[in-house]
Amino acid sequence: MIEVHEIEELAAAVARAKKQGADALLVPGEAMFHSPPNRLPNLAAEVKLPELYLPRAFVEAVGLMSYRPDFEAIERRGAHYVDRILRGANPVELPIEQPTRYQLVINLQTKALGLDVPS
Repeated sequence: MIEVHEIEELAAAVARAKKQGADALLVPGEAMFHSPPNRLPNLAAEVKLPELYLPRAFVEAVGLMSYRPDFEAIERRGAHYVDRILRGANPVELPIEQPTRYQLVINLQTKALGLDVPS
């Protein structure tokens, strides 16, 4: 794990990950990594590290892969909770649910890493 507190530390952190023998980057969804969305994917490509992101925007920029809960399905499920509460259900008694659907997005146009993605 390499901590980054300021956006200016990002390039050095990616280089340090590679130097320490990382095989890939698992990037959390913190806002500092989002602007511009191609900054981190470009840094990872420079040192030939594949990356896995939570936000899909990275993959749409130039990143390799995103794996995340299906947030749209979660939002629809939230409407179910609102409906039950408005009909008189006690919010404390409603069950806590975990996502059951996930989205995997792979950028097949990413050539910088020299990876072959099987169909």
